[in-house]
Formats: sequence, structure tokens, C-alpha cells
Amino acid sequence: MITLADIKAARQQIHGVAVRTPLVRFPQGTERGELYLKLESLQPIGSFKLRGAYNKIASLTQQQRSRGVITYSSGNHAQGVAYAARAVGAKAVVVMPRTAPQIKADATRALGAEVEFVGPASSERQQRAEQLAEQHGYCVIPPYNDPLIIAGQGTIAVEILEDLAEVTSVLVPIGGGGLISGVAAAIKLTRPSVKVIGVEPATANDAQQSFRAGRKVTLPAEQTSQTIADGLRTQSVGDLNFEHIRQFVDDVVTVSDDEIRQAMRRLLLEGRVLAEPSGAVTSAAWLYHRDELPPAALTVAIISGGNAEPSLLRDLLQ
Repeated sequence: MITLADIKAARQQIHGVAVRTPLVRFPQGTERGELYLKLESLQPIGSFKLRGAYNKIASLTQQQRSRGVITYSSGNHAQGVAYAARAVGAKAVVVMPRTAPQIKADATRALGAEVEFVGPASSERQQRAEQLAEQHGYCVIPPYNDPLIIAGQGTIAVEILEDLAEVTSVLVPIGGGGLISGVAAAIKLTRPSVKVIGVEPATANDAQQSFRAGRKVTLPAEQTSQTIADGLRTQSVGDLNFEHIRQFVDDVVTVSDDEIRQAMRRLLLEGRVLAEPSGAVTSAAWLYHRDELPPAALTVAIISGGNAEPSLLRDLLQ
């Protein structure tokens, strides 16, 4: 389990690379509370993933960096690793699913990484990355199941608590669990009264099932790949992440793909915020599932990314 000292060290490590993102009020508050948005979509790569990726890669020895790094990702972690590797002068290789949004694949290549595509299963891309690492000696940079990755993501919560001391609830997207692990640990170790709620798509609710069963649940790729939230299509949370979820998270709720689309539209038109589907799940929970959330005067929804496909945005606005 990570500690506050780990998160503090990560904050120093990523300073000057990852930016301190703003916390802005969503204009449509109600008598039941107000919503603030933590805009990780404004990171240099358009996603929170830079925090954990840079914290991990910057912690490598020079000998490890010289061998190059490899990761497996549906898109945002891929960009985080490519950006961080370029910053320290290391070669980066990324294994992505063929179903990854073109905008994310193109951005990863533009950052200098080599990209190899495999099938849609998260297990398939992990296996291929590990195979290439063994063949070429690359250092594997996991997308979520790693203490340095988790600590890097936890720096988000430190900023939230500094900028909105009165916060009563934080909504966090769940894919593999790296983001919610770090955020929940940072919050509960600092302000235990603040509720931490995970949010994921209904068709990829492995974290919710795991949370309620008290054991890890793995879903088939055929099911998880159906959601529009491409960054949350993981088949199960990581082992280390599940430990943090069990220890620090209060509940996990789900939203439908239609609710995600509507939330994206409202964020864009009412909040002037561009969110990709995975980044809009938290706002969808606040907008459409308030009865499933704990009462909260001040809620923060983490907008984890803004790398939305132009074609999707066009469809939403028509």
C-alpha cells in the first residue's frame, strides 16, 4: 500500500513536467450540492496518465532507461509513457488494441513511440508487451498495477484538497484502478471523512462487481469492449489496485453509454469543458445517478482526459 510520503515524493518528482490542473465549478449546481471539475484533460498529453508514467520512468536507473521502456495501453497511458520517455531520452514502445481511437494512436506516434497493435483484450496487449520486453530487454511500465504509478496519480488528490478544503465527495473513473487507488489513498489518509466513489461504464463494471464480492472479478473482453469509454475497457482491476480500493473506496457506481454521451455534451455546452468518454463518466454519475451517491454539498468530479475523437464530438453536437 502506498503512503502519504510516497505521494509527496511523487509530487516533487513530477514537478515541472505534469501541470497543476485547475478546479472549476460546473455552472449547474442544485439545492442538493455543487459540482467542481478537476480538469486533468489540460495535462500536456490531455490526460492524468502523465503523472504516474513520469513518476515511474523518472525513477528508473540510467541503465534501465538505456534499455528502453515498453507499456500496454488503450491510449492515454501510451501517450504518458511516450511523453515521459522522450523527456528522459529513453526509447518507448507501446502495445495498443486495434480498437484504440485513432487520435490516441496518432498522438502516441507523434511523441516518438513505436506502436504495435493487437486485439481488443487487455490481457492480450499485456502479454505481448511482456513478450517484447523479454526479447529486447525493455523495462515494463505498467498502466496501473504499480506503486509508483499509483503514487503519481495520487498527486491529483493533494491538489484537490488544497484548492477546495471543504470538499465532501470525490468521483473518480475506474479502468485498471491506478487513478482511484492513488486518489483514494491520498484523500483517506488526509481527510477520512471525504467520500471517494468510483465510477465505471455499466458494460465494464468489473470494479463494482469486485468491490461488492470482496474478490477480483474478471469480465470477458467481448463485454468490456462494448463501452464507448475506451479508456475504461480493462477486464479487471490490478491486484495492488484492488487492495487500495478495498481499503479506501466507499462505493462504486455505474453509468450507461447514453448517459456518458449526454454528460459529454453538457460538459461541452454548459461547462465549456472537453471530456473524452472515460473522462465524462464521473459527471454522468453526478448528473444522472445522484440518488446512488452519498449526500454531498461539494463534489469534485475528476475529468481524467479530453482526447475525444473528432467524429464522436461531431455526432454529439448534431
